[in-house]
Amino acid sequence: MRFFASARGKEKEGGTIILTQGVHHVRLDGGAITLVFALVEGGTADVVYLGARLPEGEDLAALAHSTMRGRHENQADPPPVPGIVPQAGHGWQGSPAASFRHISGEPLHTDLRLISWFHEGSELTCRFADTQANIHLSTHWAIKGSDTVFCDSDGWNENAEPIVLERLASISMPIPRRFADFTAFSGRWAGEMRESRQPIAPNGFARRSAGGKPGFGGGNWLLLHADGGEEVLGFHLASSGDHDTRIECDNIGSADGRAILQIGAAFPDGGEIIKPQGAFGAPPVLFALGQNRSELAHAFHRHARGHVQRGRQNWGPRKVHLNSWEALAFDLSESGLIALAESAAEIGVERFVLDDGWFGGRRNDQSSLGDWFVSAHVFPHGLDPLIQRVHALDMDFGLWVEPEMVSPESDLYRAHPDWCLHLEGRDRPTMRGQLALDLTRQEVRDYLFERLDALLRDHAIAYLKWDHNRDLFPAGARQSDQVSGFYRLLDRLRAAHPDVEIESCSSGGGRIDFSVLSRVQRVWPSDNNDPIERVRIMRAWSQFLPLEVLGNHVGPSPNPITGRQTDMDFRAKVALFGHMGVEADPGAMSEAEREVLKAHIALYKQWREVLHSGDLHFLDHPDPAVYTQIVVGDTSALALAAQTGFSGEFDAAPVRLKGLDPEAHYRVTLLLPWPQKAALYLPNKRHWRDGFSLSGRSLMTQGLALPLTHPETAWLIALEKVSA
Repeated sequence: MRFFASARGKEKEGGTIILTQGVHHVRLDGGAITLVFALVEGGTADVVYLGARLPEGEDLAALAHSTMRGRHENQADPPPVPGIVPQAGHGWQGSPAASFRHISGEPLHTDLRLISWFHEGSELTCRFADTQANIHLSTHWAIKGSDTVFCDSDGWNENAEPIVLERLASISMPIPRRFADFTAFSGRWAGEMRESRQPIAPNGFARRSAGGKPGFGGGNWLLLHADGGEEVLGFHLASSGDHDTRIECDNIGSADGRAILQIGAAFPDGGEIIKPQGAFGAPPVLFALGQNRSELAHAFHRHARGHVQRGRQNWGPRKVHLNSWEALAFDLSESGLIALAESAAEIGVERFVLDDGWFGGRRNDQSSLGDWFVSAHVFPHGLDPLIQRVHALDMDFGLWVEPEMVSPESDLYRAHPDWCLHLEGRDRPTMRGQLALDLTRQEVRDYLFERLDALLRDHAIAYLKWDHNRDLFPAGARQSDQVSGFYRLLDRLRAAHPDVEIESCSSGGGRIDFSVLSRVQRVWPSDNNDPIERVRIMRAWSQFLPLEVLGNHVGPSPNPITGRQTDMDFRAKVALFGHMGVEADPGAMSEAEREVLKAHIALYKQWREVLHSGDLHFLDHPDPAVYTQIVVGDTSALALAAQTGFSGEFDAAPVRLKGLDPEAHYRVTLLLPWPQKAALYLPNKRHWRDGFSLSGRSLMTQGLALPLTHPETAWLIALEKVSA
C-alpha cells in the first residue's frame, strides 16, 4: 500500500500547490511539458492544462478559471466535472473509471471523493475513497526524464467480504478541446498497424481485445491530433494482455463538453474477485506530447532507450540475422542447415537462427510443441555440430521456441492433459493445431524453465526467438494471471541467462508493448516481409518504437504471403531501416542478387550506429505512395526515399529533409548500389556518386530531386556534416 499525505494547501518541495477558494492547483513539469491539476478535497480532481511547458510563475488559478464554463439548460446542479476519476453518480453519462458489484451480483454503487494527495517534484498521487462502500482508489501521475508521462491506478477493498471489480481504467484523461481528431490502429495477421484518422465525435470510439494479448490491431496505441496544427499526443497501455480503449463525449451532462479518454486492461467476463482487505491495480499507461509526429517519436524512443530497454548500453551493434524459416521451413537436416549457414556467412550475416522444426517429432505444425528436446531424427549427432560450424563461420547461433503452447499430438500433452487452458467438461478447441499452456500453474512454469534452461546451459545459444502463435481461449477469468505467469517465466529465464538475447514474436506483431520490451531486445513487427507492405508497417511501429528493436528482414521473391515479386535492391534498402536480417536462402539467389544483398548488409554495418541512436524524422512528400524518412545523428544522417506505387507525375517532387542543422553544410551522396531502372533517369551520376555540399537549410527547404516514378524504387541519401 502506498503512503499518502494530505496537501492541505501547503507548498511541497519540488512542485507548486496553490489554494484558491477551496481548490488546490498542482503543477507537474517535464523538460517540455506541463500538467496542471485542480484538486478539490472532498470532491474531484481534474487536469486543467496539458501542453507545452508553461513559464515559471504562471498563475495557475487564472489558468483554470480561463477555461471554466457556466451552467446551461438541462444540466445537473452543479454540472459534473468527470476529471481523472469519472463516475456516474453525479451526472456523467459515460463509462466510470472503475465499476464494482457485490459478490451476489448486485451493483455496488460508489461515490469516490478526493480525500488526500501526495505531490513531490514531477509526481502526483491522488487518493479517492467512498467510506460507505469501503472502496479506496488511487491514481498516480509521474513525468519521467524523457518527458514521458506515466499514469496508473490501484486501490483496495476495505469490506469484510469480497467484491467484484468489473473494470478499472489505468488512465481517465479529459481531452483538451484543441485535440479534435484521433488516429487509431487496426490490422490483421500480416497486415498490422493500419492507421485510421477520424474526428472525436459524439458517437465516440471503443476498441477491446479478447485474445489474451494486444493483438494485431494495435488498440493499445493511440494518437490525438490538435485541430489546425501538427501537435500530437500519443498514448500506450504497457501491458501484454487485453486492452480496453474508449473515447466518450458527454456534451450535455458534463461541465465543459470535453471528451474523456480511458485506457486500461480488459477484464474477463464476470470481472475479477477482490478479497476482503485485498488490493487491485491496473497496468501503466504512458503518454507523450510532440509538436509534430517526429517529435512524438523522439519522446517515445528516448523513453524506450533510457527507461525500457534493459541493459541497452551493453547490447553492442545489432547483428545481421539470417532466419531459416523462409529458406527451409520444416525441411531440416544437419547438412542442409550447414549449407545455409555457409551461404549466409558469405554475404556478411552475423547471427544464424534455426527456426521451427528442430525438436521432438516436429515435421509439420501439427505436433510436438512442448517436447523441447533436440530431434534425433533431424540431428542424429545433436545440435553441437551445427552450432560449432556456425561459430567457425564467425556467427552467433539462435533458436526458435514457442514455450507457451502445446500440441495435442505431443508427449507433454499425453502426460499432462490438464496443463492446458481449458474448461472442465468442455471441448478443447485448437488454433493452428495447438493449445495454450496454463502459465498460472507453478508446475507448468517450472517444466518450461527446466527445458529452456537446459537448452541454454547445454548449448552455446546466444539468442531465442520466442513465439506466441495462439490466442488464449478458453481462459475464463485467468487471462490476466496468464500474462503474469508469462512475465514470471521470462523474468526467471533472463535472470538465469542474462547474456542471451530474446525476440518477442506473436505471429508477427500480435504482442508488442513496452512491458514485454522491458524483458526482450527485439520484437517482430509482422510475418509479412513484402517490402511494399513493410515500409507502411515499419513506419507505424517506429512512431513508438526505435528502429534497433524492430526486426526487418529481406524476404524471398515472390513473397510467400502476397505473391508479389520485388527487386532485391528495393527489398534490401527497406530492410536497412530496422534491425536488419535475411529470411531467404542466399544459395538460391542469382549471383547478382547475392552481390546486391551483400553490399546492403555492408551498408547496414556502416550505418547501424546512426540508425540505432539517432533521431528519426518522418518526411513529407505529396505522392502518397512515396515513403520518406531520415535518421539524424551527431555528425551524419541517412535518409530513405521509397516509391511503392506508379507515380502520376514523371518528375516527382523533391525530397525535403528534416532535422538537420540549418547553418551547417553537408556532403550529400546517393549510396551505391542504385536502383537499376531509376538510375537511368539520374543526371550527372558522378555528381551524386562522389558527393556535393549543400546547407542544411537548402536540404530542408528545397530538397533533392530524385527519380521516383516507378514502383520499387528506393534511394539511400547519405549526409556527412562538413561544417557547422
